[in-house]
Amino acid sequence: MLSTTTFVGFRKLVIKHRKLLVEVCLILVVLTGITAYQQRKLLAADSQGAPLLVAEDLEGNLIDLAAYNGRPVLVYFFAPWCNYCSASADNIVRLRRMRDEENLAIVMVGLDWKTRQELVDYSANHELNVPVLMGEISIAQDWNVYGFPTYYVLDDKHRIVSRDFGYSTQLGLSWRTWL
Repeated sequence: MLSTTTFVGFRKLVIKHRKLLVEVCLILVVLTGITAYQQRKLLAADSQGAPLLVAEDLEGNLIDLAAYNGRPVLVYFFAPWCNYCSASADNIVRLRRMRDEENLAIVMVGLDWKTRQELVDYSANHELNVPVLMGEISIAQDWNVYGFPTYYVLDDKHRIVSRDFGYSTQLGLSWRTWL
């Protein structure tokens, strides 16, 4: 139970820092609005089933997302020319080190590339430790990818539970993929 002294002290603290609290709340509202605006075209994170995804990896093997049934999956769409994607790549590598394949599958899908070598070089430059698939325009359309990076988090039944657009920190990726 709070004493009167504690309550009065808390009230004085709030009054003293009211301007800061208002500014913080305003910043949070603006950031929430920006995020909602960026996500408006993405597939809904309402536990709907994810679209099919079948594509070749960099070694020419055909990879089907259905092979990861029973596991949550992070599907990360990138373009090799995208600076935000490059900045995010290290976060994907660290996430893979933190979470083993049995608890979280991670698949990166390259889009808007010109040659296979462009994706191979990107993968090597960033020392990617996850499968990199060679995406096509039809995959981008099926997944509503209109900018980079875009990512979706799927639960173990491959229903969309989270999605986002733009750079995400290591903490942000960890938080969103913790199912």
